[in-house]
Amino acid sequence: MSHRSGWRCLFGAVALWLVCAAQRVPVPHDPRTWGHAAVVALLLNAVPFTLFAYGETHVSSVLAGVWNATTPLTTLVFVLLLVPQEKPTARRMVGLLIGFGGALVVLGVWRGVGGGVLVGSLACLTATTCYGAGFAYTRRFFSGRAESATALTAVQLTCATTQLALAAAVVGSVPAWPGATAFGSLVLLGAVGTGLAFLLNMRVIRAAGSTIASTVTYLTPLWSTALGGVLLAEPVGWNTLLGGALVIAGVLFARTSR
Repeated sequence: MSHRSGWRCLFGAVALWLVCAAQRVPVPHDPRTWGHAAVVALLLNAVPFTLFAYGETHVSSVLAGVWNATTPLTTLVFVLLLVPQEKPTARRMVGLLIGFGGALVVLGVWRGVGGGVLVGSLACLTATTCYGAGFAYTRRFFSGRAESATALTAVQLTCATTQLALAAAVVGSVPAWPGATAFGSLVLLGAVGTGLAFLLNMRVIRAAGSTIASTVTYLTPLWSTALGGVLLAEPVGWNTLLGGALVIAGVLFARTSR
């Protein structure tokens, strides 16, 4: 299990509970809310975070990015099974495929995805399948509940933290002190990259549906490449610009009616 996954969920939960306290948002007490949150946490946090951390020890980052970009497609499959009110129109299907093609262009898959090992690929594919099921389950059973999005997301990340802590206890894994700089990075990753990010995810699912919310994974390789160029002076080729344009066009095409 990745300790980073547990820490990011913990700090994300703490940040959101602090927001709930500041806004005087009540803590959900309905057992059904916590039960659905536990399922969502398992599908969107505990299992995929762990599987991607494991999978990327066996496959290249490019191949992991390709698998991650299949999330909207796996989400569509589970939406068909679980969310009857979210109809997969032809326009949305075309938009998803355009976005997927753009993600592949950003990743430059024609250069090869060396380092691919079957077990690592299966781990990444299982993670994206969990994401797809989690997005659809959130839409059907969780996001529409009466509680605020902040409280629901805080409960979700609390459940994820508990699940990851139990998994660590079972395997007997004890985290070591990573150092002040790394710890500060984990706090930032948890509070902003997990707490705030999943709060926004909940709000997007409520407003636009699980399929549209899942298209954020098309933007992941685009942002990672762009930030790599700005912060690490990594080369940014023509494929980044073209792929980014295709990703944005695909998402907009799927989201709009004309």
